[in-house]
Amino acid sequence: MKYLVLDTSTEWCSVALWLDGRIHARRVLAGQRHSSLLLPMLDDLLRESDISLRQLDGIAYGAGPGSFTGLRIACAVTQGLALGADLPVVGVSTLESIAEQTGAERVLAVLDARMAEVYWAAYRREGTGWRAASEPQLALPESVAVPDGDDWVGAGNGFVVLGEVLRPRLAARLARIDDTLMPDAAAMAPLAVRAFARGEAMDAALAAPIYLRDKVALTVDERRAKNSV
Repeated sequence: MKYLVLDTSTEWCSVALWLDGRIHARRVLAGQRHSSLLLPMLDDLLRESDISLRQLDGIAYGAGPGSFTGLRIACAVTQGLALGADLPVVGVSTLESIAEQTGAERVLAVLDARMAEVYWAAYRREGTGWRAASEPQLALPESVAVPDGDDWVGAGNGFVVLGEVLRPRLAARLARIDDTLMPDAAAMAPLAVRAFARGEAMDAALAAPIYLRDKVALTVDERRAKNSV
C-alpha cells in the first residue's frame, strides 16, 4: 500500500510517503511559511520516490488539534490533491502522533495551544494502536492530569512552553518527559495505515480539521473563569 501523509499543525512542516512499509519523509521548521513550502516538499518527495499521486492508495493529514491556519492548510491541500487524483483520505490525531514517537505504553501528550493553554490527551497502547484514557481537549495547564496507573510518559512541547506549571504538578507521576516531540508526518504514517485498514477512509470533500477551541477572543481571565465553572 502506498500513502502520502502531510502535517502543518505546528511551526513544523512535514511530509511522508508510506511505500509498502517503508517511510520516506521530510521535515522543516517552517514558521509561517507552510503554504509556500508544503507543495514543493510534496513534489520533491514524490519525484525522489518515482511515484505519482495517481499511484497512491490514499492521503492522510494531521487533522489536529493545532494551529488554526496550519490545520486549514493541511486539510485544503489534502482535499485538492485527493479530489484531483480520486483518492480517499483520513485525518490523523496530532496528539496520537506524539504518543507514537515515544515507544511507551502509556503517554500523556501535551501540545502548546498558545494563549496560556494546552492541547492534551492521555493514551494507552492497545495492540498496534492507541486508546484514549483521556480524550483530546483544550485546557489550562493546571487542568492536565495523569490517569491512574504507573509508567506514564510525558511528551510534547507543552512541557517546555508551560513547563513551570506542568512539571511541578506532574513530574512525580511520570516515568520520564520528552519535551522535544512534536506532531510529525512520519509518525502519522503508521497511524494512517491502521486507519485506512480499519475502514476509516472518507471522501476528500468530508475532510475537516479538529480545532477544539471554539472561541479565540477570550482573555486569559475569561478562559480561567470558564474552566473553573
